[in-house]
Amino acid sequence: MATTPKFTIPGLTSADGEKLAGILQERLNALNDLQLTLKHVHWNVVGPHFIAVHEMIDPHVDEVRDMVDETAERIATLGTSPLGTPGAIVAGRSWEDYSLGRATTNEHLGALDEVYVHLLEDHRKAQAAVSDLDPVTEDMIIGQQRQLELFHWFVRAHLESTGGKLSTQGATSEKKAAEAAHASADVTE
Repeated sequence: MATTPKFTIPGLTSADGEKLAGILQERLNALNDLQLTLKHVHWNVVGPHFIAVHEMIDPHVDEVRDMVDETAERIATLGTSPLGTPGAIVAGRSWEDYSLGRATTNEHLGALDEVYVHLLEDHRKAQAAVSDLDPVTEDMIIGQQRQLELFHWFVRAHLESTGGKLSTQGATSEKKAAEAAHASADVTE
């Protein structure tokens, strides 16, 4: 957990700065985990749509890395030390490690759909939690949410039928989402 700040942003109490930093530390853990997961997917996708998914992921990895830096710097601005070590990420997360290795593009996209659903839900909770405390932090989270939702749409566009049904609809885990996406693939991968 983040350290208690000796100072914080003018206009905030130390307690508010500490609360904001704690919320942001959870987002920092999630974003660090996401960038590593995306690179893992980038290296491990196979199948006929390999190049499209492989090349789609890298620009988003760069965006998420920027979000990581922005979040860590906001924590530091609040007077707290951001924790970005692998041990801090693992100790601070409430989710399991990404479950797929080498898999088809549809399987990875199905699993990523589930990753993004949970990540975006938690980002919205963080935005709501900071909304009355600090508009600058809230604005940062909203901006990140916008980019994350856009990429989630890119993922879901691969999983959506022309009638608007998601192949991963009703999935309760990455593996179930991957299986559902693979089963409904138009092309045998």
